Amino acid sequence: MKRVVFFFWLLMQTFSMNAKVKVTRVDPTNWYVGMKDPSLQLMFYGDDLDGVEVTTDYLGARVDSVVHLPNAHYLLVYLNLRDARPGVMTLRLAKGNATKKVLYELKKREMSGDKRMGFTNADVLYMLMPDRFANGNGKNDQIKGMNKYVCDRTKPSLRHGGDLEGIRQHLDYFNQLGVTALWFTPVLENNSPDTNGFSTYHGYATTDYYKVDPRFGTNEEYRKLIHEAHEKGLKVVMDMIFNHCGLEHPWISEMPSPDWFNCPEWLRDGRDSGRDSKTGMANGAKTNSKYLQTSYKLTPVLDPYASMVDMRETVDGWFVPSMPDLNQRNPHVMKYLIQNSIWWIETAGIDGIRMDTYPYADRRAMARWMKTIDTEYPNFNTVGETWVTEPAYTAAWQKNSKLSDVNSYLKTVMDFSFFDKLNKAKNEETDAWWSGYNRIYNSLVYDYLYPNPSSVMAFIENHDTDRFLGKGMDVPALKQALALLLTINRTPQLYYGTEVLMNGTKEVNDGYVREDFPGGFPRDTHNCFTSKGRSKAENDMFSWLSRLLHWRQANKVITKGSQTQFIPFHGVYVIARQYQGRTVLVALNGKRGDNVMSVKRYAEVIANHATAKNILTGQQVDLTKDVPMADRAVMVLEF
Repeated sequence: MKRVVFFFWLLMQTFSMNAKVKVTRVDPTNWYVGMKDPSLQLMFYGDDLDGVEVTTDYLGARVDSVVHLPNAHYLLVYLNLRDARPGVMTLRLAKGNATKKVLYELKKREMSGDKRMGFTNADVLYMLMPDRFANGNGKNDQIKGMNKYVCDRTKPSLRHGGDLEGIRQHLDYFNQLGVTALWFTPVLENNSPDTNGFSTYHGYATTDYYKVDPRFGTNEEYRKLIHEAHEKGLKVVMDMIFNHCGLEHPWISEMPSPDWFNCPEWLRDGRDSGRDSKTGMANGAKTNSKYLQTSYKLTPVLDPYASMVDMRETVDGWFVPSMPDLNQRNPHVMKYLIQNSIWWIETAGIDGIRMDTYPYADRRAMARWMKTIDTEYPNFNTVGETWVTEPAYTAAWQKNSKLSDVNSYLKTVMDFSFFDKLNKAKNEETDAWWSGYNRIYNSLVYDYLYPNPSSVMAFIENHDTDRFLGKGMDVPALKQALALLLTINRTPQLYYGTEVLMNGTKEVNDGYVREDFPGGFPRDTHNCFTSKGRSKAENDMFSWLSRLLHWRQANKVITKGSQTQFIPFHGVYVIARQYQGRTVLVALNGKRGDNVMSVKRYAEVIANHATAKNILTGQQVDLTKDVPMADRAVMVLEF
């Protein structure tokens, strides 16, 4: 018996002596000292990390806890950096007699969190898709070692080759246009293979949260682009996704824990987690009974009568089979995501975040994220995608809403009601009751629901909708929509190419509303970046919008003024903005055919002014008599 015990002891000693601690990666790649929250989660990737202990003697830092996840390829270490200073910290990982030293850099912040200024209602955001805007570096169109993909501009759902360098080369264009902030769809790595003519050019299937997709550029190029944008007075908003990641993320082939994702059981089922070359589905097969699809219905999240099955489908269901649904209720998952957003703020200097599919993620976990960001960066801003067309739903998601029992701390929400009503109104005559611009009036009347209406983001189209022009070219309707968008009490967002009359619908697929910007790619014969390259109609539209955008910049009547709207009268819809004795009156003829604006009806805002300047044309308008308005005319009068 003694021999057996001795042999067992000798075997264990031999195992300990031969044990190795292998680390292949650490997330985040570095960190910053001087945060209000001194805690730091480090995620180690490697082999045989079970049983590993971690210590450090770095001055001002201590290891609070070590979390051994069920999968030994991962190890979580929680540090406290309250008194740490910038430098290189040595972390010692020990297992038995084996040790490994990991050097980890702690950096000095460029500025304190309160000095980072986010976008506001004084900005106009210009949304673009990097893959579809401009190709400034043809060398990164094909990257060796990435999963199989094709760069083919003739295919609307494959990659086209646009990149960060292409955007950088056209920063002056944004200044000429007059926008003040740029929102790119996600730029992080999407290393998913093409399947059946579809790719993840859009960026919403993240496979590395700390790496810019090499086909767009490098982390340093992203930082450089933002720096140069700042020099030209442009802010940059980063698109993030906490609800899901891409199927090729390392967490899928090696799940850190069974509860890292929502409803991942269908992936296991005795097969690997690869993709089928024909279907593009996970595991090389159709989904099975264990797969849970989201209903895409967001109302259960706030519905006081919501059933558990409806709530589960909304929050835990997968967006699509190729985008695994992250479990934000797992505190380790949420800590990882929160840190990632902070890392990009500190590392790249972004000026805002747009959070995709906001209500699909766990509500309370997202509120913790927003509270953390709000505490560290009180002047920063985040806009959440909340795709429901009722103002009461959207308002409940805004910070400090009295409509919700959970404070979201989310400063800016997206106004899908305005988008929905406007896109219906554009095809209607404005009558005496509900049609046409009555829809906008009846949407804005609910602004009392919002804690801060000026921090609601309005838009007329985006990458997930038909373009405002659809398949047509109704320029008068487009001008009315843009004039309204840029003058009401909102934070406006434009979609790339609208200024040069790009149109399209999703009738076939999303690629037809995400076409390449003319002139952004080699051998383009049509170049909308220059006045010489644009057609007369494109130049007219660009000049008209540019005039309006430059007038809006630093215009306190629009950004700080009170708002008065009038029920549409004889087809004319009028909104007035007033601030410190200045007035802007916006009038839209909601009828097809000539009309008049009755001056007397708007006497409370016109007062004793006899003339006003139409900033869209530069002409003086006589306010002593009714003002004629042509078919679908729009005026922005300043006095």
